Amino acid sequence: MITPPGADQHWYTIVGGAPLTGSVEVSGAKNSVTKLLVATLLTPEPCTLTKVPRIVEVDVVLGMLAELGTQVEWLDAHTVRVATPRIVDASLAEAYSGVNRIPILMMGPLLHRVGEAVVPLPGGCRIGKRPVDFHLRGLRAMGAEITEQLRSVEVKTLGLHGAHVTLPFPSVGATENLLLAAVRAKGTTVISNAAVEPEIIDLILFLQQMGALVDVEVDRTIVVQGVEALHGATHAPIPDRIEVASFAAAAVATNGRVDVVGARQEHVATFLNHLRRLGGEFEVSPHGLTFRRARELTATHVQTDVHPGYMTDWQQPLTVLLTQAKGVSVIHETIYEDRFGYTRQLNEMGADIALSTICLGGKGCRFASRDFEHSAVVSGPTPLRGTDLEIPDLRAGFAYVMAALIAEGSSLIRGTRFLERGYEDPVGKLRSIGALIETCPAGPPAPDVASVPASVTASVTGAAAG
Repeated sequence: MITPPGADQHWYTIVGGAPLTGSVEVSGAKNSVTKLLVATLLTPEPCTLTKVPRIVEVDVVLGMLAELGTQVEWLDAHTVRVATPRIVDASLAEAYSGVNRIPILMMGPLLHRVGEAVVPLPGGCRIGKRPVDFHLRGLRAMGAEITEQLRSVEVKTLGLHGAHVTLPFPSVGATENLLLAAVRAKGTTVISNAAVEPEIIDLILFLQQMGALVDVEVDRTIVVQGVEALHGATHAPIPDRIEVASFAAAAVATNGRVDVVGARQEHVATFLNHLRRLGGEFEVSPHGLTFRRARELTATHVQTDVHPGYMTDWQQPLTVLLTQAKGVSVIHETIYEDRFGYTRQLNEMGADIALSTICLGGKGCRFASRDFEHSAVVSGPTPLRGTDLEIPDLRAGFAYVMAALIAEGSSLIRGTRFLERGYEDPVGKLRSIGALIETCPAGPPAPDVASVPASVTASVTGAAAG
């Protein structure tokens, strides 16, 4: 049974002070697997994905696919085979509006399969506006007729064709959307100023296995030569680089030593540099990466950016780590304009984090002079005290867990549904490396959070069981 995203299955209680030591295996990347599942709609043939994390987000996406006609079969605990021999319904339930950003990516595959689609407008974590105008502008250039409704988008086409699209910003979602539309479009599509994150490359490799022709140029240009049809394929998604950084930061914060099995250095190279600068250390082994503290933690300056820059989803655990570093650190967030809201509760634990609307990262960004608090000044070290915490979004969730792990006393963490959207068995993994973490029964959901309707929950449950 999959609990609706609007309700916690349980809450966490954490007693701080225990160093994390031992070994933990990284799961497949949420931000890759969910897009790979969408890509399977491009063919009627079966596709198999291995190393699939058993997380709420995957089950929700499988529920969406099931509504469209996808047959889902779990071959083992982490291997799923999906096949969509025909699209039975090209309209996703409006109830999915605001659940996550996956439906908007289904437009291209559905246009190729049946020439039309109705998809709800996206949602996900509340970390900024994250508009979809880049997506729609590119699809219109490729021949899609788009009608925007209050909570959904209706798209039609007599056939998509290649186009030259320049993205105003190297958006991951827009790049993925255009890729999924371009691989079966007639002619050649050129995507300039495209995102080139490892998850994008993973999607391209899967599409290539399915028969697509995609070239990645050296200047953020992706060139797609459309093909008439794609076939089934088997693929293992990349390991989750966000989970790797999360456990790395937790190991250093608690002065422990953690082996992250399956971690790949090339996916976290920028993170490793910053970790070393502030006092952490890592070792590469045949099975992954080992993380520990090498010296007293000292302040550093970090600016988030598109790949290969410092990933925005690495920002939250780093912020907690910097509360334990000597000196004044600066974090400049350039990807999302509203991603520091979680720091208020860290300050209530004893942290000293001040927010600013000024670009403090050494260079201006697109949020300059727009009154967004997108820079943080962290002064440390400051001891943290255990308290009650309410997780506001997925990535803040692990930051709160980290804060509780290094705090004096015990903490109660609510909003665990957000963390479990993207982290597989976080309690089990943390407990296996020495965290004093337990689950307890959850109370009622917060009054401002609406549950997903029962029809959506039923479809998700059915897909998971299939």
